[in-house]
Amino acid sequence: MSALSLRELHCTLGTRRVLTGLSAEPLHSGRIVAVLGRNGVGKSTLLRSLAGFATCSATRMHLGDLDLRPLKASARAKIVRYLPQTGPGALHLSVQDCLRVALNAQGHHTETEARRRIGHVSADLGLDDLLDRYFDELSGGQKQLVWLAQALIHRPRVLLLDEPLAALDPNYQHHVMKLLRRLASELGLILLVVLHDLNMALRYADDALVLHEGIVMAQGPVAQALSPEVLARAFLVEARVEQCSRGTPMVVIDDLLTL
Repeated sequence: MSALSLRELHCTLGTRRVLTGLSAEPLHSGRIVAVLGRNGVGKSTLLRSLAGFATCSATRMHLGDLDLRPLKASARAKIVRYLPQTGPGALHLSVQDCLRVALNAQGHHTETEARRRIGHVSADLGLDDLLDRYFDELSGGQKQLVWLAQALIHRPRVLLLDEPLAALDPNYQHHVMKLLRRLASELGLILLVVLHDLNMALRYADDALVLHEGIVMAQGPVAQALSPEVLARAFLVEARVEQCSRGTPMVVIDDLLTL
């Protein structure tokens, strides 16, 4: 299975240098990588750079042997799918039609093929009972599942999710993360997800990329990456990772630090 490798990634937005030579160890398929850090450190910019939506330079941006750098966003979208923080506005379309629109965005498909693909992705995400409902009548969590289905209908190799848990209630937050774990494993996805909740990252992600000042300051299994030193420098908190009574790791914050 292919790995995603990044070397010396630079990105400037306006006059501000956001990514300043970001490099990472190869990111492997079948794993969830939590992209962590304070606001403004470049988490969203990293995902947009990988998707081709932000102008950047890099000495290496490869998926296996495929060089992503010369590919425009439209070409990358066949293998790298990006979901921004906010989805499309109110759509008075059925969920089935939403999926059909996403499918046809990259070329026409026969009715038989369209039904097959919609059927597969609906089964994967548990959307069968929602196919005939209108998108603008769904709950926030249900809409999030439809956006995921639109991204997955072309079977990408890399999935980039920017704060997919925002505005979801706790039940749906855990529902979505459990679903992402299953899909990453079953579909062999390289899945990068921006999270602000460190405990959700500890519970569901395999690895972490902790960003600070435009670079990766820590990478590895989440509990190891979130050392007290990293938590202090990256998040300005005096904190540690402990296990609760049921063995679930969680961040315990003892005090706040100042800049």
